[in-house]
Amino acid sequence: MLQMRPGCEFCDIDLPAVSTGAWICSFECTFCTACAKGRLGGRCPNCGGGLCPRPTREGAALKRSPASPVRVFRPLGG
Repeated sequence: MLQMRPGCEFCDIDLPAVSTGAWICSFECTFCTACAKGRLGGRCPNCGGGLCPRPTREGAALKRSPASPVRVFRPLGG
């Protein structure tokens, strides 16, 4: 099951589970659209893998399986 991390690892913007603007790699590194398509060029800076849109989790599914509260923040180069 996806962790649904709560923020972009690069710029730390909020990305709630219902957000359609989150991108992940196969290791669930999570980035916002601006970072994923802009500065990162569609590649995860941690593993080098491709980034794809993260599915949303809403309603009863989110209640049963809450999103992770753990933020990962790894700004690269400032």
